[in-house]
Amino acid sequence: MSNTPPTISDEHYRLAERIWDYHRMGHDLRPVDVAVVLGCHDLGVAACAAKLYQAGFFARMVLTGGNSPSTAEVFPRGEAVHYRQHVLDLGVPDEAVLVEPRAANTGQNITLSRQLLAEAGLAPATVMLVTMPYMQRRAYATTRRVWPEVTVVCASEPVGFRDYLAGIGDDRLVIDTMVGDLQRVIEYPDRGFAVEQHVPDDVRAAYRALVDAGFTSRLIGA
Repeated sequence: MSNTPPTISDEHYRLAERIWDYHRMGHDLRPVDVAVVLGCHDLGVAACAAKLYQAGFFARMVLTGGNSPSTAEVFPRGEAVHYRQHVLDLGVPDEAVLVEPRAANTGQNITLSRQLLAEAGLAPATVMLVTMPYMQRRAYATTRRVWPEVTVVCASEPVGFRDYLAGIGDDRLVIDTMVGDLQRVIEYPDRGFAVEQHVPDDVRAAYRALVDAGFTSRLIGA
């Protein structure tokens, strides 16, 4: 692995888009009992949740997330707290929102949200995971492991790869994070953190090429 931040070439973008396409689950959206909205550096996830609520896909949502190295400066009060303010500003009523402000990883996002819902007297049979587009598969695999009795649907902002990069404004952060998420999709089943997901050969090849090129800042232990 290279320790030097790589210059992003056209080939790197092509490989990254292959991984982007793999991470998106392509689920057909349908009404569910509750949404779990996973915090991150992208406030667009909260905006997407507000639109889905207003479209009638669910009546309650859990906003989950504390802080991580990539969000502490952007959301100093914590991801879920900032998400709450954003969905309220977009017209979601306060009574539709539950806030889970402690989760530090995807497993905690799900387990702590489940706990919060139970404390509120809610036992959903169907859950919509609202995430960044490239976090869908990891969130899905994690939920199937730690909350297997619910039916899961994944949702994200409907945006293409290049438009998403333009909206975030930090191409390297996005590509590094996608590579890190794919590593977790591959390795976490053996650690008991997620269910197994088939990873096609071309996606594995894209992953290896980007790791070799130095897109490694979000790998486990980096």
